[in-house]
Amino acid sequence: MGWRLARRELRGGVRGLRIVLACLALGVAAISAVGTLRAAIDAGLSSEGARLLGGDLAAANSRPFPPEARAWLEARGARVADQVSMRAMAVAPGGDRTLVELKATDSVYPLLGELQLDPPGPLGAGAGGRAPVAMDPLVAERLNLRPGDEVRIGEERFAYRGAIVSEPDKVAGPAVLGPRAIIPLSALEGTGLIQPGSLVTYELRAALPPGADARATADALRSAPFADGGWRVRDASQGQPGVNRFLDQAASFFTLAGLTALLVGGIGVATGVRSWLEQRGRTIATLRCLGAPAGAIFATYLIQVMALAGLGIVIGLVAGYGLTLAGASLLADALPVPPRLGFYPLPLLLAAAYGVLTALAFALWPLGRARDIPGAALFRDSVQPGAARPRPGLILANAAAVAVLVALVVFTADRPLFALSFCGAALGTLALFRAAAAGLQAVARRIPAYRRPSLRLGLANLHRPGAPTALMLVSLGIGLTTLAAIALIQGNLRAQITESLPEAAPSFYFIDIQSDQAARFDEVAKGVPGVTEVRRVPSLRARIVSVNGVPAEQVQATEETRWALRGDRGLTYSAAPPDGTRIVQGQWWAPDYRGEPLVSLDENLAQGWGVGLGSTITVNVLGRDIPLRVTSTRDIQWRGLGLNFTMIASPGLLESAPHTHIATVRGEPARDAQLLRAVTDAFPNVTGIRVRDALDALAALLTKLGSALTSTAGLTLLSGLLVLAGAVAAGQRRRIRDAVVLKTLGATRSQIRRAWLVEFGLLGAVAGLVAAAAGTAASWGVTRFVMRTDWVFLPGTLAATVLFCVVLTLAMGYAGTALALRAKAAPLLRNE
Repeated sequence: MGWRLARRELRGGVRGLRIVLACLALGVAAISAVGTLRAAIDAGLSSEGARLLGGDLAAANSRPFPPEARAWLEARGARVADQVSMRAMAVAPGGDRTLVELKATDSVYPLLGELQLDPPGPLGAGAGGRAPVAMDPLVAERLNLRPGDEVRIGEERFAYRGAIVSEPDKVAGPAVLGPRAIIPLSALEGTGLIQPGSLVTYELRAALPPGADARATADALRSAPFADGGWRVRDASQGQPGVNRFLDQAASFFTLAGLTALLVGGIGVATGVRSWLEQRGRTIATLRCLGAPAGAIFATYLIQVMALAGLGIVIGLVAGYGLTLAGASLLADALPVPPRLGFYPLPLLLAAAYGVLTALAFALWPLGRARDIPGAALFRDSVQPGAARPRPGLILANAAAVAVLVALVVFTADRPLFALSFCGAALGTLALFRAAAAGLQAVARRIPAYRRPSLRLGLANLHRPGAPTALMLVSLGIGLTTLAAIALIQGNLRAQITESLPEAAPSFYFIDIQSDQAARFDEVAKGVPGVTEVRRVPSLRARIVSVNGVPAEQVQATEETRWALRGDRGLTYSAAPPDGTRIVQGQWWAPDYRGEPLVSLDENLAQGWGVGLGSTITVNVLGRDIPLRVTSTRDIQWRGLGLNFTMIASPGLLESAPHTHIATVRGEPARDAQLLRAVTDAFPNVTGIRVRDALDALAALLTKLGSALTSTAGLTLLSGLLVLAGAVAAGQRRRIRDAVVLKTLGATRSQIRRAWLVEFGLLGAVAGLVAAAAGTAASWGVTRFVMRTDWVFLPGTLAATVLFCVVLTLAMGYAGTALALRAKAAPLLRNE
């Protein structure tokens, strides 16, 4: 019976459920687009993994590889290529200079893919007997280079060959602090850049014969007798770990943003179903009075809702594919390989599951309520809504749908704890806006009656039976909260990068200062006019081998601290704590201490690794394992960009190890070029990193990231606008009836218009204020406890949020009021 009635009613159209279609389609489209695009990017990276890695497998180390490593690979039929990477200064004939990420390659580079240059051709030989250098176009532009021009790198002079158009293995070794420069490996020694303790990465790439198992070969290489624990060996399936980590985090964020839009859309589902049932109220009441079973009525309308939900989900999946195409086009320049577009069923099924569960979670309550209201009550329910609740069985079913939806969100996320926190925050925000609505209604109810009819009527509209106050606050508030939080987080980061940091940050970092150059370096730097401070500390490269006897790769570290257990870390030694050090636990060693090696550790790392005073951290320095006993932990403030290390060891044993120095120099910005020229001319092996350039690059990256975050917040806000429009539309029949009655009783159009503008203006103001408060709290928590930076209050951003909300609700309210005022009184009164 339920199916037959549902089919007949669906023939009459779905006008009342359009909001359900739109809300579900928007949320499903966002989730399916993110999932499909992520799968397409994975497929593209996987298919090009060997090319991106530069071979079927690669090994990296901070020291040169022994000849046995090459012989071992060649004995298995592999073609082997050597590569060395480091940072250096490129100096033009006129004296202009810039930081570059230098890559020295042998004659067989690249093993896979093609190095494309402009002018076209191989790297070849340089002009005038000089070795060639190819550079990123940005370097050529900065230094005003033309093919054949002389470029000095270190102590060697090169001939500029041309611009790098395409670097096949760019993902495996990305240029982080400077643009790329490529030279022949045979010319590296002449630069004088390779010194004891220099920050250098040696890489060995191998192309295996057809049919060889790259993963098995990589495992065998890791355990070979000549391989020490410092080797980082990857096969083609691991060619882009950094890219994958970034994409995993980005996909998680955008999926949660889509879920937020779907959550707000779920409110729209509830609104649409409730409005639709009100339109069907007479039909339902008639059926109940004629003896139709409550279960048949419930089944009839549940079938219709889920059929329309299914249609909305299908529309969302189709629209999501269109968004995938748009996203792939936008990301084409940012990714090393284009996404491989195709049919990926898993993300589509997941998005559809989210849509079905959302529809059930938000539709069962109004459907269950209509099921158990007597026929006579339904006739008056639109005027005086009843307080009936669904039956316990339906309440349990509703709760089960919500629980399954939360479980799906948590267990399909890359970071389940973060996803669970998101679900809790979403429910808390819903409760907050519901409480704000109840508070607004209570205040409006207690305000004394004013003589102005428009003000009195506007306040009464907020708390009258069936008022959509709670619905409008919730639907608009969640999107605005997301928008306000992201705007505040972005504003805080930009303020720290572009305003606070430059005042406290040094002008330059100088790296690879040799021990016999240290005193002379201080003299040269201090001799430049305008230099106010020179700080220098010893610097060693160390790899963490174990923590309390547990191998580094097996340490149960938190997600935020696991990075420090991978690869090489900076390590220094000092008799006294650095200026401004705040010791959290333990105490510093005596200035004349010369006993067993001790270490002071960053407090955040200590907590993330579960270590404390007396714990042992074993590090590998130049092939020798050195156990360091933790005697103190420090609260490190990285925001000042001064010299600091996560690990500072006691003097003694490490002083005898070959090492370099790193220095910071503060001075007048107008003297930056003079300072860089003086230091790098005196010490060609020393590399200078201008902090302002790094901050500018970071600010540009932040702007792009902020645009993406704002777009996701806009998606949530769009869902809120749909729900708000649906709420206005749902109350339009009541609004028309009220307008007709008021006009019949003598009210003017301006009085009615002002009354409804009072109602919507207060709704917008309260929604904006609560959203601003919730967004402020969210941004404070993320800034302080996730990003671990200072937080500042940005009143302008919050004022814009509140103003936007008020204007938006007034616009919606005015549109609904204008339509209601156009209604003719006579037809409606005769119909009643």
